[in-house]
Amino acid sequence: MAPKAETTQTLSTPTDSSSTSIDPIFYILKILPFSILRPPRLRLKLPSFTLPSPMTVFSLVLLTYFMVVSGIVYDVIVEPPGIGSTQDPATGSVRPVVFLPGRVNGQYIIEGLSSGFMFVLGGIGIVLLDLALDKNRAKSVKVSYASAGISSVVIAYIMSMLFIRIKIPGYLR
Repeated sequence: MAPKAETTQTLSTPTDSSSTSIDPIFYILKILPFSILRPPRLRLKLPSFTLPSPMTVFSLVLLTYFMVVSGIVYDVIVEPPGIGSTQDPATGSVRPVVFLPGRVNGQYIIEGLSSGFMFVLGGIGIVLLDLALDKNRAKSVKVSYASAGISSVVIAYIMSMLFIRIKIPGYLR
């Protein structure tokens, strides 16, 4: 079969809208400065950025996660006290209180930081469990990662439930 002859069509579309402008003032402002002034020849070098290491990115993500779940934004906006205090009715002495009882939408600073630490501990436990599944590691290292991961997740869960029970008395009972 013989090849077909190609037909070319040229569309008459302007490539630059500024070159087809009929405004004479725009044309003068475009041409006049460059007929008098000469732009400098700059030898600028583009900065080269190196990518951060995966551990640096992981650390920044983990730090951001800690700050978000700790309630840093709440602490900055509301400015709660670092720790509370109550008076003991029997002795009259003042005792420090870490958790703001009865208020789910309020917290002391130390309460948010300790809860955030427990969430981060659980997340690190999950990462350790993932590292324990690597086939290229020795069995003793995998067992160590798995035991540390399981213990981290269990401790984080138990402590978080304890924090909730202190915060809201009678929760899940």
